[in-house]
Amino acid sequence: MNKVLLVEDDPRVASFITRGLEENLYEVKTITKGFDAIKEVMENEYSIIILDIMLPDITGFEVCEVLRSRKIIVPILILSALDTPHEKVKGLQSGADDYLAKPFLFEELLARINAQLRRTEFSNGILDFQSYAGVEINMKEQSASRDGKELNLSSRELKLLIFFMKNREKALSRISIAQAVWNIDFETTSNTVDVYINYLRNKIDKNFPTPLIHTIKGTGYMLKNKES
Repeated sequence: MNKVLLVEDDPRVASFITRGLEENLYEVKTITKGFDAIKEVMENEYSIIILDIMLPDITGFEVCEVLRSRKIIVPILILSALDTPHEKVKGLQSGADDYLAKPFLFEELLARINAQLRRTEFSNGILDFQSYAGVEINMKEQSASRDGKELNLSSRELKLLIFFMKNREKALSRISIAQAVWNIDFETTSNTVDVYINYLRNKIDKNFPTPLIHTIKGTGYMLKNKES
């Protein structure tokens, strides 16, 4: 059974979401404060976090930032009455994977939760992607290394590397990368994917004799050891 952590201080909203999720066979734990949510996530495993922004102690943005800084990569879905483009961008930049504005249809919330769980299946116990060309991913510690050297990746960079490792030696489009790592259909004018590829390259390829991330002209990128 998938476990959901619901961080919501409005009892009516919390009751509505909990009832709907439990009817769909989810296990739900509700917490009303941001600091309590951080402590709970550090001590227990959850499949997904549903997070309100306006909490009694700290904001949901701050909760996201703290969890990502501690290498917690469980999917975070922000659910908030703050629905301006600026707030949505802020939420995603703080580390959230999705953002749904209130009021909402429960069916849409459920669909978004299920989509996030599908996207994260590659980080739940799959072993064959964790080692390739000297790169090792430690899912328990949420860390990665190459030839024994710690790469010190951010949570987003780690998700990007996991996606590459799972799809190694395949040409990946910028759109497929954006959908898998950010759950967003980036416009073709956005350079967000390219920026994060550059971040990852600086850690995984710099100071190593053989580059692993390659640009595929007209397509996107590929993780491949061309010396193998």
